[in-house]
Amino acid sequence: MLFKVVRFLPDHPNFHRSTNINFQFIRTFVDDVEIKFIRDRGLDHAVEKEKDLKPMVNLKNLIKSEPSKSLPLSSIVESKDKLGIPFRPIEFIRNYPSIFEEYFPGNIGIHPHVRLTPEILSLDAEEQLIYDSDSFKKGAADRLLKLLMLCRVNEIPLKLIDMLKWDLGLPDNYVTTLVPEFPDYFQVKQIKNSNEGLLELVCWSDDFAVSVMEKKAFKGGLDYKKGMSLSFHMQFSKGFEMDKKLKKWISEWQKLPYISPYEDASHLQPNSDESDKWAVSVLHEFLHILVPKKTERDNLLCFGQYLGIRSRFKRALVHHPGIFYLSSKMGTYTVVLREAYKRGLLIEKHPLIEMRKKYIHLMHTVKEVLKPKNVPSSGSGKQLAAKEAGGKEKQQGGSDKEQDEEMHFAGSDDEDESGSDDEEQVNSKSLKDKRRNRRRGSGTEKSGKRKPGRAARQERSSRKYPIKT
Repeated sequence: MLFKVVRFLPDHPNFHRSTNINFQFIRTFVDDVEIKFIRDRGLDHAVEKEKDLKPMVNLKNLIKSEPSKSLPLSSIVESKDKLGIPFRPIEFIRNYPSIFEEYFPGNIGIHPHVRLTPEILSLDAEEQLIYDSDSFKKGAADRLLKLLMLCRVNEIPLKLIDMLKWDLGLPDNYVTTLVPEFPDYFQVKQIKNSNEGLLELVCWSDDFAVSVMEKKAFKGGLDYKKGMSLSFHMQFSKGFEMDKKLKKWISEWQKLPYISPYEDASHLQPNSDESDKWAVSVLHEFLHILVPKKTERDNLLCFGQYLGIRSRFKRALVHHPGIFYLSSKMGTYTVVLREAYKRGLLIEKHPLIEMRKKYIHLMHTVKEVLKPKNVPSSGSGKQLAAKEAGGKEKQQGGSDKEQDEEMHFAGSDDEDESGSDDEEQVNSKSLKDKRRNRRRGSGTEKSGKRKPGRAARQERSSRKYPIKT
């Protein structure tokens, strides 16, 4: 995949920008530079491992909300698009037997229903404890407050928040549970002549109006002041080759003044390098607010459209592959903040992310179907024990008999080899009987065939080669 960057306009001298000056900087040029897209296996895996996780959790929450804790399959089929199930619901349910159970109420083979397994109900109870904790509620409210402060109008439609609810780590009922507990942060208001609502900022907080980039600068011991230059951390996929012109342009672009995403940047020209860097700072801060530090591109562009900078967001994704990674896994495009991941793993730990890992593990757990075993009764148990004991005695008797035979053959070694023809016939007959008994007593044991004794071997050789006198 190739992205072509076409920029123009003349050269310009180096400059220093003051926050009090309404300075509009012009965009520099990178003529016909092709940015080749290189896949990142680690980040692709971070996206792909959550396949079917979101629709599974949506369906789990829907079933749990029912009084009977079950749903007819027909109702799930009707809600397929709303739940985000990617294919036939019945196949989706049967793909995860450790999560969902299909059954027929009243043992009637019609109208199949779906319920949750005890394992998923246990994880759901654990997840609910996380949502109910004060620390989690405070963190979720802070994320929602910072999102509101990124908007110039200080309000967001609830419909847009619902799109970002999964990535913001909000519970399904956040409007009735989370929002009322923080009246100093925000409040819900209804749009006139509409059933839709808005989440409105109640009070601006200067403490929260500090971006991640500025916090890093302060922690790093830099004497940072508003309007100074801050460089974004960049890392590229293995095998990425950068054109010299693009490398030079990025170096100059990093030296531009950093404008906080919480500042008003309406004085900047849309096609300027400063405006481009401000849009990157907004996108960078937005992804940092999200719990997994990633989201679908459609969600991101919808938020950019609400801010009025959708085209700048699209341009930032194409022109800055060292900051943002665009994964095409799972049939959609997902924007990932590169610096938030290391070797495909999220650096910042979060209890909700750990909870989702447990869900993924359970989804891929193969549930063993155990066949019912017939439990023997007391009488049959005694018969079985007696049978086993008899078999053991029989085996022991056979082994004793074999020992006697061995002793007989060992004793026959000292006997005189000469004898009459009658004695040879008797010995031959007894030898055959002993061999026949040995075969019957040996059973299926590997050691059933025994080597004949010394006397038997001598008798056999004497019959084949008689000694002439």
